[in-house]
Amino acid sequence: MNTETAAPNERGQLLLKTLVERYIADGQPVGSRALSKVSGLYLSPASIRNVMADLEDMGYIASPHTSAGRIPTARGYRFFVDSLLTVKPLDSVEIHQIEGHLQPENIQKLVTSASQMLSDITRFAGIVVTPRRSAGFRHIEFLELSEKRILLILVTSEGDVQNRIIQTDKHHTQSELIEAANILNQNYAGCSFEDIRSRVHAELQQVRESMTQLMSAALAVGDQAVSESTEDVVISGEINLLGVDDLASNMDKLRALFNLFERRTSLLQLLDTSSRAQGVQIFIGNEAGLSPLDECSVITAPYSVEGKIVGTVGVIGPTRMAYERVIPIVDITAKLLSSALAQR
Repeated sequence: MNTETAAPNERGQLLLKTLVERYIADGQPVGSRALSKVSGLYLSPASIRNVMADLEDMGYIASPHTSAGRIPTARGYRFFVDSLLTVKPLDSVEIHQIEGHLQPENIQKLVTSASQMLSDITRFAGIVVTPRRSAGFRHIEFLELSEKRILLILVTSEGDVQNRIIQTDKHHTQSELIEAANILNQNYAGCSFEDIRSRVHAELQQVRESMTQLMSAALAVGDQAVSESTEDVVISGEINLLGVDDLASNMDKLRALFNLFERRTSLLQLLDTSSRAQGVQIFIGNEAGLSPLDECSVITAPYSVEGKIVGTVGVIGPTRMAYERVIPIVDITAKLLSSALAQR
């Protein structure tokens, strides 16, 4: 028998479940005497040691050098999460507390609140990938500030308001500004900025060149405003990880983890991958494919608007976390964020 790919028998599964739960609870390697007391199996410590030896051969547990007890490996956590875990649903009070933090204001505040709330509740790092924005506008207005300075007021497709100043080569009257805004609103609202720019010159030959230049400048500034108006991912509570003994004991690993948070590109790729799957995704240790996360678990869930997935929420913490609690927190946050965005 290939012990590296074998699943534990029923007795082995019960002992593994007990060991993982005990280790998550107190962070100390678990010995055979402790297991014999709390497992519910009427086995001698010697018999339990034999089962633990089998589990170690299979790669589900390991023995730290400084202790006679055992701790779960990433493989052990994976089997525990997939086959042995009983998730505890949140009670109505906890759900209402989460819902209270996710009031439908503007999108950036919603996303920031969700990230901070995940961090506060779990005491780990909360992450939210912001909604993929449609690169267009719902409504545009121009307001003259001075002879060659115009205020662009842009309402994005998501309902956020962005204000930007445009410098022009010539003076435009208020009637010209109204005419330019009307042309854009009536013909191009809802289209992407890239599409509009490619069409304006071809479709508006009857419009004066100076007016076309104004509209082109507005589209360029508007496109930049939309792209700069939000971060790709919001991370809250990274400092909580400094208080996690499992992570803080290795400063090199911790430094690499914070560098990952700072750069974000690799993290975004992982989160984008998880958003393509249905429901909660759990990456344990090196399953994430990012070495700074080798001692961590990442729990994510996608959120949607009108049935379309637009982003991801998640928690990053140590592999020794209370999965039965963190999983439903991430799951319900994704669903409530979807609901809040739908109300906007």
